[in-house]
Amino acid sequence: MKKHSGLFQWRGNDRGVAMLLATVALFVLIGFAALAIDVGHLYVVWNELKNAADAGALAGARVLYNNNGTSVNPGANQAAYDAATANQSEKTAVEVNWTGGNTGDVQRGHWTFDPTATDPFTPNSSLAPVDLWDVSTAELDANPNFINAVRVKTRRQATPAASFFARIFGFQDFSLTAVSVAYIGFSGSIEPHGADQPIAICRQAIVDASGNYTCYYGRMINSGSPGTASQNGHQTGGWTNFSQPCKTANANSVKPLVCASGNPAPINFGQGMGTTGGEVQTAFDDLISCWKNRPGLDSDGDGWPDRPWTLTLPVIDCPGNNTGNCSSVVGTVTLNIIWMTANDKNQYKEVPRYMEVPGKPIYRCPTGTPGQQCWNQFVSNFNLQDVLNGTPAPYENKTIYFLPDCTPHEPTGISGGQNYGVLAKIPVLVQ
Repeated sequence: MKKHSGLFQWRGNDRGVAMLLATVALFVLIGFAALAIDVGHLYVVWNELKNAADAGALAGARVLYNNNGTSVNPGANQAAYDAATANQSEKTAVEVNWTGGNTGDVQRGHWTFDPTATDPFTPNSSLAPVDLWDVSTAELDANPNFINAVRVKTRRQATPAASFFARIFGFQDFSLTAVSVAYIGFSGSIEPHGADQPIAICRQAIVDASGNYTCYYGRMINSGSPGTASQNGHQTGGWTNFSQPCKTANANSVKPLVCASGNPAPINFGQGMGTTGGEVQTAFDDLISCWKNRPGLDSDGDGWPDRPWTLTLPVIDCPGNNTGNCSSVVGTVTLNIIWMTANDKNQYKEVPRYMEVPGKPIYRCPTGTPGQQCWNQFVSNFNLQDVLNGTPAPYENKTIYFLPDCTPHEPTGISGGQNYGVLAKIPVLVQ
């Protein structure tokens, strides 16, 4: 009997242990369920806050500069605040602690891509743009005065996210925040009608020895016609029909685009575009006619422009300084055409006699001065140089002479291009 009694006693203990383990397991399962439900709920709430912060940062960065790029826009903070607070989290307006200026949850500032930076965003209330020329990308990235980003923080603190099962562990609610930063880089695309003429400029012609965009010297574009021995095979630009994917650029596809409405479709950087370094005589004739008859360029009415013709054009890569048939687009540049020649080589009958370019000395060559002497003065005045060896630009047939423009420009395209002096209009999220 004692043996049987002990057996029954052990079985009773087993049942007690099992009940205890079941209770503990149930409690643990409830805890995991509470954790899963509340974590899922909090993720939904945070995602709504993040979407609101994204919307605010993008809206602010899109208007970070005024329309002509000459000043940082102090109204960017208001645009960011309005866009962020227009969003809701669980049918409750998100909170953004900002009442004005450049403090609080909405800030303009500088974003750096330096991986060693403790905080890649530096708030900065400056409204002054920095020069984008004769400076490296690394220098701009390290310059906190280069205003290129908007940061927005959204909150659920006054109305924290409610807890469900987690409150049995003492968590009644949760305060959440989300932060987003939108960045304005350099133009990485050209919007429809953003390129003024069917001309593409070689990257190699507008950068210095370090590869930085520069306005130190002017250049020349030969319309496929032979130049001096030093120029043959060394082009600074060519014709384009703006086609992507590439289609053959010829008279039939280029001529209709001269002095028209620009590129009919967006131009994407990093892709090939239909180009040619060859002569397109009919297009060049139309371009000269358009230049001579452009309103506002001929101030004295003598039939020859004496003011620069400012154009925004695509930048292409020209390996070996040669324009291919499907050149890769790498950027956007604004330049000033200051002279064009037809068929006057060695005659110097159509050399410029007067030209005013903002920021440059006024050029004058009196009537009666030999044409070649006038040309030499013109080249010296505007520092026009051959792309290959830096010698003074010669007077050639069918040639466009231009100066890269180093003034702020209207932002255009989406961020993602290289720096040729034009900021993007459309920002991207970096945080």
